[in-house]
Amino acid sequence: PVIVAQVGNMALNTVDTIMVGHLGAEALAAVMLGHLWMLMTLMPAFGLINGVDPIITQAEGRRDAAGLGLGLQRGIWASFLISIPVAVSWLFVEPGLALLRQDPGLARLSVGYVYVQLPAAPVFLWFLVLRQYLMGRGIVRPAMWIVLAANPLNVLFNWAFIYGHLGVPALGTVGAGLATLLSRTLMLAALAIVMVRGNLLAGGWIPWSRSSFSLRGLGEILHHGIPVGLQMSFELWAFQFATLFAGRLGTIPLAAHTVAINLLALFYMVPLGFSLAAVTRVGNLIGERRPHRAQVAAWCAFGLAGGAALLSAILFVLLRDLLPLVYTGDLSVVTTAASVLPIAACFQVFDALQAVGGGVLRGMGRTRPAAVFHFLGFYTFALPLGWYLAFPRGMGLPGVWWGLALGLAVAGLLLVGWIARRGPASLAPRRMA
Repeated sequence: PVIVAQVGNMALNTVDTIMVGHLGAEALAAVMLGHLWMLMTLMPAFGLINGVDPIITQAEGRRDAAGLGLGLQRGIWASFLISIPVAVSWLFVEPGLALLRQDPGLARLSVGYVYVQLPAAPVFLWFLVLRQYLMGRGIVRPAMWIVLAANPLNVLFNWAFIYGHLGVPALGTVGAGLATLLSRTLMLAALAIVMVRGNLLAGGWIPWSRSSFSLRGLGEILHHGIPVGLQMSFELWAFQFATLFAGRLGTIPLAAHTVAINLLALFYMVPLGFSLAAVTRVGNLIGERRPHRAQVAAWCAFGLAGGAALLSAILFVLLRDLLPLVYTGDLSVVTTAASVLPIAACFQVFDALQAVGGGVLRGMGRTRPAAVFHFLGFYTFALPLGWYLAFPRGMGLPGVWWGLALGLAVAGLLLVGWIARRGPASLAPRRMA
């Protein structure tokens, strides 16, 4: 159910990209740049809110109703506070993209797409908190059904607002942003209603009190969440810097990079689902004081995610000339995207390993190593190599992607090695000889 929910969630953005792509390469590139700016500022907030994961999963393992309730309440409050600077940063999308040396016309076209989504900043984070709470308790189906129900609505909203149907004027890229805002808002409202009406808070809730706003409680979320925010941001920013590299190569390489990244992100939802399952199982088992079982759960997650990634890698190679056609009919974009999909296939397994490794560490409440390894992988290896291959060596877009492949390999292998030596089993009391 977690994987289905993740794929469904990613499908929302995929549909936006596909439907905007039929407006032309310029509209596609502008929406990608707007989405890039939003994610660059939103991802640190996502990571901070993921600081509730070890709090909730381990409280569930202990059957601690007060800990669960306070974890949820503090997560809701923290997400509201964090959403304010995120929304403010979205107001600076055009000068920000200009500072990053992107095409002024594309930057200007992205403004409407971003501005219309300003109210979505807290919506994104509140939905994440509610989902993580339920997931930490092993309740995974409500979010899955809500995300699946939201997808046809998102298609309808995009069809109406982008192209001008059902009495709505054609809004183009602005319409895509409006469709996303409406879809995400309905998802949040539906999940909140299901939690209350479905009695999903039973055994994990206490009334709101001054403790709900405790600075110490917020500090605990930040203690776990700051390293997660850095880890996620290091990875995302690396891919976004790669997008900026592609933008400097021209409109066609940027549009092709957009298609390839979107495909990669869609297939990545499967190992990410196993990563989120690992957060829950590892955290619950540590809360139950069963660290050796938590270590077994970690290895199972690695194996399942790696196997799924291997299958997606095969598809990327075999269907490299067909998959881009879903997004655009521009043959130049299709050909360029097809040239980098086999490179993406090369790092699918490593991408899965780093995703699961981060999830295991979140369940343990030891989140710093993942941040360190991601920084090393992406900023010591991936970006310098990608820049060198793309520009001085003249390889263009494939050079950018070979750099990303090396960075993911470094991060993934370091995380596997760390968990082998200092994973959940290391939390077991040592027996004296």
